[in-house]
Amino acid sequence: MKNTGNVEFGAWISIAAYVSLSIFKLIIGYLADSKALTADGLNNSTDIFLSVAILIGIRISKKPPDANHTYGHTKAESIASLVASFLMVSVGLNIILKSFRQIFLGSEIAMPDTIAAWTAVLCAVVMYFVYRYNYRLALKMKSSALLSAAKDNLSDAWVSIGVTVGIIGAQFGLIWLDPLAALVVGILICKTAWTIFQDSTHVLTDGFDEEELTQYIKTVMQIKGVRVVESMKARNQGSEIFVDAVIHIDPDISIIQGHHICDKIERIMREKHEVSNMHIHIEPYMEQLEVKRESRIR
Repeated sequence: MKNTGNVEFGAWISIAAYVSLSIFKLIIGYLADSKALTADGLNNSTDIFLSVAILIGIRISKKPPDANHTYGHTKAESIASLVASFLMVSVGLNIILKSFRQIFLGSEIAMPDTIAAWTAVLCAVVMYFVYRYNYRLALKMKSSALLSAAKDNLSDAWVSIGVTVGIIGAQFGLIWLDPLAALVVGILICKTAWTIFQDSTHVLTDGFDEEELTQYIKTVMQIKGVRVVESMKARNQGSEIFVDAVIHIDPDISIIQGHHICDKIERIMREKHEVSNMHIHIEPYMEQLEVKRESRIR
């Protein structure tokens, strides 16, 4: 099992960054009268929920298997990301509605102060470095939850750049650009929430990449003693990969030899594809049965 302490540290970094930046943006947004920066601050406040949910999910995933969870609790990370996506989309839709009213329903729009633009630039730089750290850590530790957080970090950096453009544009008489930037922020929040929702549901419904599964079959077929891979299924259990396979081997070999073949398959799959757990069912290879099977396929 991965070192969850490192993954937790990444989540704590995100929480610290979002708490600081959301307070900073909301204060400056209010003082500078910038709707875009205020929306960005609200965006970061939703990210606090995301990071906290991920932290909770990571801690739950550390729990060992029990009578009711024989495969462990590693999918808690994906559940945490799923819950956070609902929180994010609710805030995103609220920002979109408020911005829409200002732009299209004739609400009064004030000129934002330039300090709001400098604030947005500074926050974009901070979030980019948080993204780089969490992205590298997520790949190293193979944490789907932390990878979702890293994607959100990058999205926030781009949002702040968009906010900067809107505020600067308002300084040149295009006052409507500030609420327009807020509208774009709301749309980006919803888009990020949708991406996290898709990734989470893919894992929770046992979705698995078809091309990667094909590579698994090719690897097993190259192992000496394996005649046919009749079927293979795989799923992500949090950051771990579980594989079930039915293989055919020579019927004349001993049980011990068949056991050695299985051990070799498990070792190679773990080393080459980082498969955490592999369940192998052995069938005797009968050439005449294989010919019949292939004829049925044709």
